[in-house]
Amino acid sequence: MAETIHRALDAVYLACIWVAGACIFLMSLFIPWGIFARYVLGTGAQWPEPISILLMVIFTFLGAAAAYRAGAHIAVAMLTERMPPELRRVMAFAVSVLMLLVSMFMVYYGTSLCIGTWQQSIPALPWMPVGLTYVPVPLGGFITLLFVLEFLAAGDQSQRDVVRFDLMDEAKDGAA
Repeated sequence: MAETIHRALDAVYLACIWVAGACIFLMSLFIPWGIFARYVLGTGAQWPEPISILLMVIFTFLGAAAAYRAGAHIAVAMLTERMPPELRRVMAFAVSVLMLLVSMFMVYYGTSLCIGTWQQSIPALPWMPVGLTYVPVPLGGFITLLFVLEFLAAGDQSQRDVVRFDLMDEAKDGAA
């Protein structure tokens, strides 16, 4: 059962990394296009800026969740490294509980924000509800919540090999 949960969370982790990477890639295309359209073509496309901001929000919240699971999140360890090991464990547990509370806050209030702003529209993108732009907040909070619960139940996952989901390897294994 635990291995199934780890595999599922590995898939979520890899999806977060791929989505965050795709957001950065698309931003690196859209922002120069907006500049080119404004200063070279003289048309001033309105969509690159709000779409790029939305991509940055997605990158931030999903990337932060992936960084938490990878143990690569921002941490100031100068003080904790000088403490005795038993106090370090207590502080690590306290940090996990605080992360759990922050994640639940993001899920609850992020969902409320999405619902409360769903009927509004963005002037540059009238087809997109404002509430949709806030979806990465509760989604990132929920994914972080899953990763925090995994950390509390099974310990640090940053040193464990992530299960690779390579279809070619599965095809070779099935043929052998």
